[in-house]
Order: sequence, then structure tokens, then C-alpha cells
Amino acid sequence: MIVRDAGDAWQVVLQTDHADLSGAFARAWAEQGPRHDSLVLAAERHDDGWAVWEQSPLVDADGAPVNFLDVQVPAHLAFYRAGIAAIADEDPYAGLLVSMHGAGIYRQRYGEDPGLRLTHADDVAELVEEFVAEQEASARARLDAAGVDDELRWADYRRLQSYDRLSLLFCMRDLEREQPFELGALRIEPRGAWRIGVEPYPFADGARTLELVRRLVPKRGWTQKAFREQFLELEPERLEIVVEP
Repeated sequence: MIVRDAGDAWQVVLQTDHADLSGAFARAWAEQGPRHDSLVLAAERHDDGWAVWEQSPLVDADGAPVNFLDVQVPAHLAFYRAGIAAIADEDPYAGLLVSMHGAGIYRQRYGEDPGLRLTHADDVAELVEEFVAEQEASARARLDAAGVDDELRWADYRRLQSYDRLSLLFCMRDLEREQPFELGALRIEPRGAWRIGVEPYPFADGARTLELVRRLVPKRGWTQKAFREQFLELEPERLEIVVEP
């Protein structure tokens, strides 16, 4: 889950809800390759593995919800492997892209996001390297099964990272207080609550209104038992977000 300090509460977005927003960006994207349907599926399902962890999301020693970058890495590797396998059963090319995404988490998106790092990755560096090597070694067989070449898979991988990072933008940042900044090749201009301008504009037509699903968790020292029992009972908010030229 993606946790942001929202003043009197923690804003929490489930990874699967974040992925739905990633999928919405993918469907709206103007630049599309020949396997765009598979890419949309990868965007929508790239964090499916988290659904297991989020059945009982954790709190830290202070009773605050554990953010996605702070999870214990062995659990992260296990559920990501399961998610990749399930997606590949439905669509081998989508499975390849999610495999690349999973490995890329531990490779700073293969150079596109130098600041990306899971807090506890260095504690289990051997397990991380084993996972990355396993996913990279599987790429050739996945490519053959999907019938695509290296050029297309890397182009679609970069598109997937754009969808993921734009979705994370709304999950992680207080855009009302942000100054314009760069996100990969895109220039992001915050224009008020839940509204951004993007240059160059990546969609085929005018402004798009999308949906972000979040939960606001009261700030208190939660016990694990109380948080597990009450979190998923919280009524989610469905926020409209606007992306415009």
C-alpha cells in the first residue's frame, strides 16, 4: 500500500487501486505499439501480487501503516513471483512486461528512476540478485512465447514505467504544494488539488478525468490486530483527478 501523510490522517492507496489508475493512463495514451492491449493488461495487473499482502497490511513499531517501499523484501519477492506467473498464464507478453517491471524495481527502473530503492533491499542483497537474475534469464523464453523482439519490449517497458510513475504521482505527492518538476521525459505542472498539466501531452485528445481510490486512516498508534480488522472496512473515497495539456 502507498502511504502519504495527509495531516490529520494517512492517505492509503492499495497497490491494486494504484494499478487501476495506471491502466487508465495506459488506455488513454496516444503512442501505442502493436501489442498495446497486452501493455494495458500489464499496467492494470502489474501489482496483483500485492493483493495477498494487502489482505492484512502491516503497521510499524509506532502504529503507522507500512509504506510499500518499507515492506520486508522476502515477502515482496515471493508475492511478485506469484503475480508474474498468474499474469503470464493469461497473456505471455503482459507477463514478460511485469517480469521486467519486477526486476526493474531493484534496478532503479533500469536507469530511469535513480532514486527508487526499497528500504530493506540491501539487507537481503543475495535474494534480490537471485530474483533479478531469474527474471532476466526468463526473458528470452518469454519473448519467444510472446512473439516479440527486444526493441518492442523495451519500448513497452518504458511506457509501462510512465503509466506507473504518473499513477504514483497522485498517490504519493501533495500536488497543491508542488513546484513544476520533471518525470522522465515529461514536465509536470501542478495546477491545484488533483490536477496537473503535462508537457509534452501524452494523450490523444484533450483533458482527461480519471479516478483515484484512497482510504483516509485516522492517525493513532494502531495495533496490528486493530488495523487488520478495521482498515478494509473503511469506506474508500473515489477522487476525480484531471490531466490536461
